[in-house]
Amino acid sequence: MTAELVRGQNHPVSQSRVEIRVSAGTPVLALASLADEQGRFSGDGILAHPGARSLPGVRSPGELAERHTFAVDLDEVAADVHRLGVLLVLPPGGPVRFGAVPASYVAVADPDGAELAGYTLTGLDAETAVVALELYRRQGAWKVRAVGQGYAEGLGALLTDGGLAAPQAAELAAAALRTAARTGESDITLATMPTLVGDLRAPQTPAQAPAPAPEPPDPVPAPGHPYAGTPGPGGDTPASPPTISYAHPRRRRTSTEPPEPAPRAAAAQEPGQAPRPVAGDASGWSMDERLYNQVWGMFEDLARTVAAYRSAVEFADSRMDRELDEALSDPRHRLGGSGNAARDTARARREELVAQAQAVLDRDLAQLIAESEVVEPALPAAYARWDNPVWHGHRTPEESPLALRLGDLHLPERPDLRIPMLTRVPLERGLWIDNGRTGSEAAMTMDTDRLRRAAMDMAVTLAVRLLAVHPADRFSVHVIDAAGAGSASLAPLVRAGVLASPPAAGAAGVTQTLARLTRRVDLVQMALRAGAPEDLPPDVDTADQLLIVHDFPHGFDDRAVTQLRYLADEGAAVGVHLLMVADRDEASAYGPLLDPLWRSLMRLSPVPDNHLADPWVHHAWTFEPNLPPQGSRVLDQALDRVAEARRTTRP
Repeated sequence: MTAELVRGQNHPVSQSRVEIRVSAGTPVLALASLADEQGRFSGDGILAHPGARSLPGVRSPGELAERHTFAVDLDEVAADVHRLGVLLVLPPGGPVRFGAVPASYVAVADPDGAELAGYTLTGLDAETAVVALELYRRQGAWKVRAVGQGYAEGLGALLTDGGLAAPQAAELAAAALRTAARTGESDITLATMPTLVGDLRAPQTPAQAPAPAPEPPDPVPAPGHPYAGTPGPGGDTPASPPTISYAHPRRRRTSTEPPEPAPRAAAAQEPGQAPRPVAGDASGWSMDERLYNQVWGMFEDLARTVAAYRSAVEFADSRMDRELDEALSDPRHRLGGSGNAARDTARARREELVAQAQAVLDRDLAQLIAESEVVEPALPAAYARWDNPVWHGHRTPEESPLALRLGDLHLPERPDLRIPMLTRVPLERGLWIDNGRTGSEAAMTMDTDRLRRAAMDMAVTLAVRLLAVHPADRFSVHVIDAAGAGSASLAPLVRAGVLASPPAAGAAGVTQTLARLTRRVDLVQMALRAGAPEDLPPDVDTADQLLIVHDFPHGFDDRAVTQLRYLADEGAAVGVHLLMVADRDEASAYGPLLDPLWRSLMRLSPVPDNHLADPWVHHAWTFEPNLPPQGSRVLDQALDRVAEARRTTRP
């Protein structure tokens, strides 16, 4: 039985030798691409096209046609290739967009001819090149995923989006299309080719030029929640694309050696079962980086499998509604019991489709749960929950971490499946813990004092984690608590003596702290521009700095607000990071002056709240802060180790 996929859905590929069949309503160029675990192209042998039909494990068709067949041997695919994509490209001289031709159909079949999974590419419009589907490795096994990602600018834009430099992408796209013009019936010439390859060889303005390796957008609040995006003139907040990104860090390294191979997943106990997951099976230069990328993969898999389930249920509902309308509009069904029979049949078909979708969802969720059960205990302290035993043996490290855990994310289809929410370190974007009751429905149910205490406790917990996972002399924490309202939460930091200075109180304390950090930003910027960072004054602390601002805007005047905005805009680039604990409504007296500040920060909630979304299908994910278990001394123990490490490293 063929599995009919919807966009984003995946399906296991149990055989190593398969065929990929393409049926299009117009002659198209069909190509195969090879990419790494992050979907990035590199090197020369990344595209199988009519001029270079064979790559290890795949042979592509040789001409323009309405029907194509790829021969694939997954056992022969190189070990560093994790994604094998099927690309369809419209030739010039024919249809100008996929939206003007019948929907293409792509299927994966076994060599005997039986289809394993199929996907109809619906919803395309102005695209001239599209990634139809991909075969990808997961836990040592192969799966097929329906992709349907199109590019209006053509094949060159598709290759550029995969990480190729614009000149290389244009050259490779042109070579593929020139060869196809010689073998096919379509009249492709160099004069028409720039349109198809995205005109990448022509000079471009900065706004048009594609970046060689674009970074995914930073996390922002989801639409429909307070402070999502840029406020409008009347104070309303329009919907904006919400995204959470676990972007690969792409660390700069001088070594040209490839990363260490990831451990292979254990073989399945029974034939037909998925392989047993192992921790760190993603690529990376270190175990920490492999785990980071594995968490990223789990996050994406959960987003896409739930999207496929929801799409299938929506399709089943719409088909049932259509069949019910047809049954009611047919006069013949108004006599006897035929109308009831038609309605029962429509509902039964709907239940069958939903049951099939639920079975696929349950299968994928079971695999993700099994993976989470082996990954969570293996996480390093920077990524681990506070109840992870790794904290009991943790010691101050010699190197800064790659990322930091802010909390957990989950979806309503399986609330107990928690994905760690990691953010890159150093913090490229400040954080804002919202202690206002208008931030979410969950916050509205809490007493104001309890909510404010929870927000400050969360800020202190994040500060302790940052201190504990950095070398003893590489991180400093400053606190502004103008009214002293956060003293109870700050007590562990004060007791351990790990703050750079006592919490600043009153307007004078606010002024002094902001002036000190603003001076540091100015001096480091000037030293870096002059190329002489070693010439900084001896009183400038070169360690990364975290400023926690509590009870804003109490104690702030206009000058202090301007300095705070300056630190938010310029500080991260030179190691000064901002953590606000505030209620935006209380700062409304400053009007639009503070809007750029709030937009520059990542909003987090001290209570579970579905205000964040992923960059693939835009689910509303519930964020839940990770706090120590009730009665645990793990924070005090971590602070004691930080204080001891600082005493031993001081001259």
